[in-house]
Amino acid sequence: MQTAAEPGPSNTYASTQLPVSVIIPTRNEARNLPLCLQSLHEAGEIYVIDSQSPDETIEIARSHGAEVVQFRYNGGWPKKRQWALNTLPLAFEWVLLLDADEALTPALKKEIRSAIENPAINGYYLNLEMYFLSHPLRHCGASFQKLSLFRRGKGHFERRLQDQDTSMCDMEVHEHVVVQGQTAKLKNSLQHRNFDSLDRYIEKHNGYSNWDAKVYLEGDNAHQELPAALFGNQAQRRRWLKKHCLAVPGTPLIFFCYRYLLRLGFLDGVPGLIYCGLQGIQIFHIKAKIRELRAQNAKAGAIPRALEAENGSA
Repeated sequence: MQTAAEPGPSNTYASTQLPVSVIIPTRNEARNLPLCLQSLHEAGEIYVIDSQSPDETIEIARSHGAEVVQFRYNGGWPKKRQWALNTLPLAFEWVLLLDADEALTPALKKEIRSAIENPAINGYYLNLEMYFLSHPLRHCGASFQKLSLFRRGKGHFERRLQDQDTSMCDMEVHEHVVVQGQTAKLKNSLQHRNFDSLDRYIEKHNGYSNWDAKVYLEGDNAHQELPAALFGNQAQRRRWLKKHCLAVPGTPLIFFCYRYLLRLGFLDGVPGLIYCGLQGIQIFHIKAKIRELRAQNAKAGAIPRALEAENGSA
């Protein structure tokens, strides 16, 4: 894998009321990025890790005082955010990982300032308040937590796949941060507001399904840092359910009914219906790609066997 860094102008900030190093991965995030950066005007430093965006992402980032670093991915590991953790000259003790469609609220910023003063904690889970098609998703089972705030040098991304390529996105998909030491949860939520079109949403999730299909076939082995476990944390439970439920016939329809009916997605109106429908379609795509990969693997294995038999009979 080859990567390249192209630093922009140095960061200059009037204050460090939020003494953290913020890392934001981007590609064509001109619609989402302004709200994210506006919520970070008190941050100590902001790095936007871009993947050669042809839109106005870079100009927007620099206009808000962020430093832009270009990342070029040719497959393998590390991927985007872990590469940034390995490479950037971070100035602050605490790191905050954000996506371009996420924004801090004043209450969350206040809680972060207090939380990072606790010497006993090395990482914090943040709740996400989900918006879809500009509508808050109160139901649908859309809420989840992720470990986005941690001490520099104490957190890293797990590696679930040995071999990854550019069809699986240049950024960690469902790989999570693992922190050395004690962790806790913050009470206030991080806002997740995606202003992109459905076309862009579907494009992104196509890469996610490529990754999920390969993870399913390769399996989570015992050496994984966060193995699938029914009674583990949220990420481990989701992995256990996906691992055991994808083999069940009709999983996409079951998944849609679970989110739309049992998790009351219908109360979120048309956005809830579309979200739950796309979630079910995502499961269908994963299952279809698992089947395709199995066929390709079987064909690849059959060719050497056929050549061996031909040579043996010659």
